[in-house]
Amino acid sequence: MRHLVRAKALVLLVSIMTLWGGAALAEEEGWKDTAEFSYVVTSGNAESETLGFKNTLTRKWESSAFELRAGGVRAESENTLREYFFGGQFFEDTITETTAENYFLKGRYDQDITERFFWFAGAGWDRNRPAGINNRYQVVGGVGNIWVDNDTTKWKTNYGVTYTDQEDVVFNPLIDDTFLGLQAGSNFEHQLTENATYGNDLVLDFNLDESDDWRADMINWLTVAMNDRLAIKLSVQHLFDNMPSFTDVAVATDATGGTLTGAVVPRENEDLDTIFTASLVVNF
Repeated sequence: MRHLVRAKALVLLVSIMTLWGGAALAEEEGWKDTAEFSYVVTSGNAESETLGFKNTLTRKWESSAFELRAGGVRAESENTLREYFFGGQFFEDTITETTAENYFLKGRYDQDITERFFWFAGAGWDRNRPAGINNRYQVVGGVGNIWVDNDTTKWKTNYGVTYTDQEDVVFNPLIDDTFLGLQAGSNFEHQLTENATYGNDLVLDFNLDESDDWRADMINWLTVAMNDRLAIKLSVQHLFDNMPSFTDVAVATDATGGTLTGAVVPRENEDLDTIFTASLVVNF
């Protein structure tokens, strides 16, 4: 029930921002949609499958803008537990595991106050189970500055207050699952050539209840346009969590892992995830 209420609240807030943006009394520039697709599959001696997608829907007016972003990465691999020979044939026991699972949905509305100063409001949800995050909901509001905005270079920064409701895969009684925080962000974009564009997006989140609990999400990307509709995009995303969540690890009777007891113990996850993506971009 709690998840349903939070999901409905998120959808309602995104819908309100959409209607709010649609009511802006300014010159309309129309809707724009950009979709990214990536798919990698291997078979034979090693079998794996990786599927990724991102979609960005935007609408701009003379002094305001709305953005809705969604995306995800899911990777599965088939691992061999053991191989053996019996009766003149080779056999193997395998298991298919999800090695990466990361999804997000975020909406944001920006409104200019002056030519170089704006306010914004947004809401979002994300999931990263291998990193220990089952559901994380966040609402943010604040202000920002536009430092550069011309035909070749765009750069803006923003600073806001957040409210986060986080549900970990493994419950940690020492950490509150709801908290107020601060957020700082930067969006940089530069056109290198007529067809190539480089960008850097950075978001820093700080938990006001726990000073050691802070996160960073940075993406470096390069887009090369093939024509007006299609482009190739390469990106590297770094996700850092200074206080990572936990996952459960099975307890064995000895160091060889021969027999499992059925009990589990929590283990802290790695603090850094790196995601490299090569994708096809379609502009609508």
